[in-house]
Amino acid sequence: MRIGLIAAPWIPIPPPTYGGIERVVDSLARGFADAGHDVLLAAAADSDCPVPKAPGMRTSEPAEMGFTLSEMSHVVRAYQAMRGMDIIHDHTLAGPLYAHRPQAVPVVTTIHGPLSPQMVDLYKAIEKNTSIIGISRDQLAHAPELRATGVIHHGMDVSTVPVGSGKGGYACFVGRVCPDKGVMEAIKIARSAGIPLRLAAKMREPDEQAYFRDVVKPILGSNEEFLGEIGDAEKYELMGSATVFLNPIQWSEPFGLVMIEAMATGTPVVGTPLGAAPEIVDHGSTGFLGSLEELPALVPKAAALNRADVRGAVEERFSSQRMVEDHMKLYGRILKQYDPEGLPVPGRLQENQRQASLTRGAWFSRQ
Repeated sequence: MRIGLIAAPWIPIPPPTYGGIERVVDSLARGFADAGHDVLLAAAADSDCPVPKAPGMRTSEPAEMGFTLSEMSHVVRAYQAMRGMDIIHDHTLAGPLYAHRPQAVPVVTTIHGPLSPQMVDLYKAIEKNTSIIGISRDQLAHAPELRATGVIHHGMDVSTVPVGSGKGGYACFVGRVCPDKGVMEAIKIARSAGIPLRLAAKMREPDEQAYFRDVVKPILGSNEEFLGEIGDAEKYELMGSATVFLNPIQWSEPFGLVMIEAMATGTPVVGTPLGAAPEIVDHGSTGFLGSLEELPALVPKAAALNRADVRGAVEERFSSQRMVEDHMKLYGRILKQYDPEGLPVPGRLQENQRQASLTRGAWFSRQ
């Protein structure tokens, strides 16, 4: 199969440090290629992912992140290179709305963020001619009117992650310096549990820097060590040596790749049951989820969990191989909805999405 992948222009694939979406795109590209498929990646020109790249792309533009003009220019160049693909998986926001994409090639897109009313407007506009993938059931539950084709949880190459001993004698937090990620809550939990805390967090944006300066830094004490933003090797060492990984998020996070990264090192998660966390953490087996008041008492319970079982759960449920296989099955279903000329069979795509919505609704009713 000839698979076109389009990533946003702002961060290389794979990302040198922080970048969850970029890690997922990298895993898909490598996984498709390893499975024998022809992959064409449209991403920042300084990307190191070892698959063929679309020509004419610009180098990464982190300073332009979120700017529509930057993304649209990138999308135009990307789709010019995508003619001849069997299927295109677009991970940008603007791309699926692009009117001049190849009409004979089915396009798939993944919802990587929360479904705000504005985001729902965007995805409702493209659902008739674009297959939409959610990354968690909780994410899609916030927009039951949206006709998504399916849910595919993220995965990662577990073989690249060493299993840690968990004997560092500290808890750790990895994320961004912002209220939603729960960095302040992590500090309070560690103090209440009587365990040192090591924090590694992205702090590039002005609002992140202001939050650290005005809120986080003033309360840091001898119990906490702030490491800043770190690379993969340092991150996995930090996670693997930690007794527990603290993830007290304060919002409905659509997935939470950092949780499976911590679990891949064998370190159990202690966090709040918001967003997709209950779909990732098996309460009492790979970690514990609870209220902020309950979490300090759950730290020693999590530390007593079997680290081999925690790692095994990621290998079974959140591997990049499983993610790739799930995508290939979905791509196969989508291609069957197109006639030999590649045009949508009237009504079939919409009916498939309707059935997916009904199935998803039945799942929600059982929870």
